[in-house]
Amino acid sequence: MLRFHFPIVIIDEDFRSENASGLSIRALAQAIEKEGFEVLGTTSYGDLSQFAQQQSRASAFILSIDDEEIAAEGGEEGPAVEALRKFIREIRFRNADIPIYLAGETRTSQHIPNDILRELHGFIHMFEDTPDFVARHIIREAKAYLDGLAPPFFKALMDYAQDGSYSWHCPGHSGGVAFLKSPVGQMFHQFFGENMLRADVCNAVEELGQLLDHTGPVAASEKNAARIFNADHCFFVTNGTSTSNKIVWHHTVAPGDVVVVDRNCHKSILHSIIMTGAIPVFMTPTRNHYGIIGPIPQHEFSREAIEKKIAAHPLLQGVDAKTVRPRIMTLTQSTYDGVLYNTETIKGMVDGWVENLHFDEAWLPHAAFHPFYGSYHAMGKKRARPVSTVVYSTQSTHKLLAGLSQASQVLVQDSQQVGLDHHLFNEAYLMHTSTSPQYAIIASCDVAAAMMEPPGGTALVEESIKEALDFRRAMRKVEREFGHDWWFTVWGPDQLAEEGVGRAADWVLAAGDAWHGFGEVSAGFNMLDPIKSTIITPGLDVNGKFDQTGIPAGIVTKFLAEHGVVVEKTGLYSFFIMFTIGITKGRWNTLLTALQQFKDDYDKNAPLWRILPEFVAKHPRYERMGLRDLCQAIHEAYAEGDVARLTTEMYLSDLQPAMTPTDAYACIAKRRTERVPIDRLEGRITTSLLTPYPPGIPLLIPGERFNKKIVDFLRFARSFNAAFPGFATDVHGLIEDVDADGRKTYAVDCVRDA
Repeated sequence: MLRFHFPIVIIDEDFRSENASGLSIRALAQAIEKEGFEVLGTTSYGDLSQFAQQQSRASAFILSIDDEEIAAEGGEEGPAVEALRKFIREIRFRNADIPIYLAGETRTSQHIPNDILRELHGFIHMFEDTPDFVARHIIREAKAYLDGLAPPFFKALMDYAQDGSYSWHCPGHSGGVAFLKSPVGQMFHQFFGENMLRADVCNAVEELGQLLDHTGPVAASEKNAARIFNADHCFFVTNGTSTSNKIVWHHTVAPGDVVVVDRNCHKSILHSIIMTGAIPVFMTPTRNHYGIIGPIPQHEFSREAIEKKIAAHPLLQGVDAKTVRPRIMTLTQSTYDGVLYNTETIKGMVDGWVENLHFDEAWLPHAAFHPFYGSYHAMGKKRARPVSTVVYSTQSTHKLLAGLSQASQVLVQDSQQVGLDHHLFNEAYLMHTSTSPQYAIIASCDVAAAMMEPPGGTALVEESIKEALDFRRAMRKVEREFGHDWWFTVWGPDQLAEEGVGRAADWVLAAGDAWHGFGEVSAGFNMLDPIKSTIITPGLDVNGKFDQTGIPAGIVTKFLAEHGVVVEKTGLYSFFIMFTIGITKGRWNTLLTALQQFKDDYDKNAPLWRILPEFVAKHPRYERMGLRDLCQAIHEAYAEGDVARLTTEMYLSDLQPAMTPTDAYACIAKRRTERVPIDRLEGRITTSLLTPYPPGIPLLIPGERFNKKIVDFLRFARSFNAAFPGFATDVHGLIEDVDADGRKTYAVDCVRDA
C-alpha cells in the first residue's frame, strides 16, 4: 500500500507542558498516531509565512487557543486572536481546502470572529468528546482532503502502479524487474526507485486512457488543465514545446502559404516552416547592444506594414499583397530575457485577417495565475474572444512550472466564429507524438497544471516575483555599499518597490527609457517579466560603447559553475537566471555571495590555477594568468572587434531569401550541397540554420544569402576561438574541421552553385 507522509500539524503553546491543556492535546496526538497518522507538534507559529508554507506537507492543522487568549481587557480581541487570524490567512492564501480545526477549552464559536470561523472545518472542545473520537473525525477529513489532491491521470497511474498486475506488454523491463537481473541494472533500479519503474507502462493499459486518442483519465486531465489555463482545449505533449509548435503548424499551414513570423523565434518554428513548405514574412525585433532582444515595434503588426513586406518579398513577386491572408502569425512570448507583449492589442490588430494567432509561450506558463501580468499573456479570464482568429499558446510546463523535462502543452482558444476541429487537429498531433509516450511526463503535465489551481498557483507565482525582486533589491544594496567601486547590475527599471511585488506598471516599457535601450516603444505594448533576471557585467554600456576595462560574462559564469552555480544563458557582458516556482532564498543568496567572491578574486587578480582549477586543467595555457588579466585580454579582443555593435547590426541587417526554406533544405537530401569556407561565403545560399550562441537565435535560415556583416562576424569568431580556447563563440551550423597541417578550419553547407 502506497503511503504518503502528510502529518497532522498541531500548534499549541502547551504541547510540551504538564498542565491540563498540555495533557489533553498530547492525548489527542497519541490517538491520531494510534490510527496510523503522523503528528507534528509545535508550540508557536514562528515566522507566519514560513510556517504556513508547511501546508504543502500537512494533511490538517489543529490550532489551539485558550479561553483567556480570546479577549483582552475591555472586551477587545486578544493578540492571540490576531495571530490566529494572520496564520489562517497565510494558509488560505496558499491552500483553500486543507482542514483547519480550532481547539479550545470552554468558549464556543460565538466567541470567535466570523472571518476566522468561516475558514475552519471544526471546533474541538478539549474536555468533552474522547480523544479517540475526535482523532477519527479529524482523520476522516484529512483523508478526504488527501484523496482529492491527485488530478485524474496521476491518480489513475498511482492506482495502476499499486494494484500488483503482472505486465506482459512493453516496456521490456516489465515494471523494473529486468533491471534486478544485472548489477548495473540494480544500480539503476535503486537510483530511480520502484514507483517510477512500475509506472513506466505502454498504451496497452486501458484504464489509463490514451494520450494519442485523448480518452479516459488522459482526456479528463487535459480538460482539467484547459480549465485551469483559461483555454477551450488542452493537449499534453511529451517531447517538448519544439514538438508542440510543429503540431500547431502542421494543423494550420500548407505548402505555399504565407506566414508571418517573429524573427526572434525558436528554431522549432523555423523547422516548421521548412516542413510545411510555407513562405515566411518576418517581423524584426529591436535589440540593444547588450545583446538583449527587445520587442517588435507595434507598427509592424499592422496590416499595412505586413502587406508592404509581402509586396517586397523576393519569393512573392507577382502576388497581389492585398489579396494575401496570412495563414498564421507566430510570436515569441516572452523573449529569453523576459520582454512581453500586450496580447489583447495584437489580437485586435490581426483579428479577421490572420487566420491563426500563435503565441510561443514556452517561457510564460506562469503568467495566467497572477494579476501582475494583466493582458501580457495569451489567455486570461473574462477576456473577449477574437471574432474569427483562433488563438494558440504552446507552453513548456517544464521550464517555469513543475513539469518533468519535455513536458509541454498546446492550449487553444476558439474564436467567436471558428472552433477547433478536434479530430483534424489530432491528425497533426499523431504525426508528431510517439506511440510510446513516457507516462511519468504525462503525469507531470497533469500535476503541474493542478499545482497552479488558484489560490495555490497564485501564491507560487507571487512568491517567485517576490524572490526575484528581493534579489534585485539585494544586488542594489551591495552596489550602494561599494560606492564608486564596480559591481554587477540587474537589467530592469530604474525604480523598484521597496518591498513586496510592487506595481506591474513599473515594469511596462516606456518610450525612450534609457535602461532598456529599445528606443521609442509604444505605450502599454510591452512589459518586462521581473522573474527573468539578466545580470550585466562591467565593460559595455547599452549603447555599445566599451569601457577601458571590462569583465566578459563568459568568465564569470565559468567561475560560478566551478562554485556550484549554473546559469541559464550567457552573453558577451550579461548572463541570465530565472526565478521559477522552485527557486529559494538560499539559492539566490548563494549566487550573490559567489558574485562577491568573484569580485574579491578579480580585484586581487587571483591566479586562475587556484580559482578555476577544473578549467585550467583542460586549458593549461591559462595556468599562469590572473583573473583580471584574463578578463582584460578577452575584453580588449571584444572591443577591438567591436563585437557588440557587429552582432547587433548583423541581426538587424537585410537578409534576403533566394529560395524557399523547404527547397534549400531539400538540397541536403538531394546531395546538392557544398561546404564553403568562411572567406567565400558572401552571397552564398545556406542549406542549414546558422545559430550563434549567444544569443541562441537563428541568424540565417535555409534559402537565405550570406551578407558581409555575417561573414565579418564569422571571421571574428574564427580568430577569437583561436586566441581564447575554452571561450569559443559557438555557432551551430558552422562546421569545424582540422586540415592536413593541423589547423582548424570553418565552413558552412550551402546550395551547390549550378
